[in-house]
Amino acid sequence: MALHPYDLYDVRSLLSEEERAVQDTVARFTDERVLPIIGDCFDQGRFPKELIPEIAGLGLLGATLPEEYGGAGLNGVSYGLICQELERGDSGLRSFASVQSSLCMYPIFAYGTEEQKKRWLPDMAAGKVIGCFGLTEPHGGSDPANMKTNAKKDGGDWVINGGKMWITNGNLADIAIVWAQTDDGIQGFVVEKDFAGFSAQEVKHKMSLRASVTSALFFDNVRVPESNRLPNVKGLKGPLGCLTQARYGITWGPIGAAIACLDEALNYSKERILFDRPVAATQSAQLKMADWARRITAAQLLSLQLGRLKDAGTMKPTQVSLAKWNNCRMAIDIAREARDLLGGAGITTEHCPIRHALNLESVITYEGTETVHQLVVGRELTGINAF
Repeated sequence: MALHPYDLYDVRSLLSEEERAVQDTVARFTDERVLPIIGDCFDQGRFPKELIPEIAGLGLLGATLPEEYGGAGLNGVSYGLICQELERGDSGLRSFASVQSSLCMYPIFAYGTEEQKKRWLPDMAAGKVIGCFGLTEPHGGSDPANMKTNAKKDGGDWVINGGKMWITNGNLADIAIVWAQTDDGIQGFVVEKDFAGFSAQEVKHKMSLRASVTSALFFDNVRVPESNRLPNVKGLKGPLGCLTQARYGITWGPIGAAIACLDEALNYSKERILFDRPVAATQSAQLKMADWARRITAAQLLSLQLGRLKDAGTMKPTQVSLAKWNNCRMAIDIAREARDLLGGAGITTEHCPIRHALNLESVITYEGTETVHQLVVGRELTGINAF
């Protein structure tokens, strides 16, 4: 029996029946609902928000959270497979689900009160309330401790001033999980969109993640009640804990993008005839695609083991950094090379490699640049902080 071209090591056989069912469900959604429209959405710079009810209906938002809060109670590997299949469609769609689940629902679940969990999480799981995550600032980037946004206590409220940048879902969001400097360290707040002084401005002229909403957030004396402060964490470990959750999902997502590019290139190379034979019959094309399959296989095994560590409760941030670094680099290289194999046809969004290549320029940058993750691994090896 021939091996599956996108799963040469039969990684699927290592999945549980439930994990395979999750993957199949999301794969079917991507094939039937995402792929027919996503090229046009990218061209138009439009996020397909009409898909949000379907995404929620499949249980993909907050999928790992307990059912009592609207989640599906799935394990970490299942969440990773969700990310992989969504990003096989487009990084923008995976980013939406990742932000909603890992960066917004997770901190409410992990750091919030029981009242906050019951107030927000079920509606977020149902797609009725959309969140965004306000950490990055224009000058901060890879140095989140260099945070200027501040929150001052004023009676029973907090007053927030400052701004955030490169915020996925910003103009879609009903709430923002905002991290701000206080006299007692960095703390998190749930800022509601109708709070006076809070505004979002969508970032235009993007050449990456065009089928995603990216925004700047502004806070001008925004008054937030104490009941909207996340009380169970202080310091950078709060937002960094959220980022570890999201980065875990990102290690899986680019695998889907890479598989989409291999699939497109493989089919195209069999159909295109040059010098009286298919492009797929040339050694140069076969060497390229064999190398892509090698790199995809390594990434699949890396993320699967990372997921098993996560589900065992032993996953470390350095391990997430290694996988995010490896898998994003793998995917962006494959997308670029697949674009090249398609020749002139590769520059249009009628084929997916150029779209994935452009999107992955963001994925390899956000939630820790490649250099940052290399330095995290270097620090683990040497015990010396070179940041």
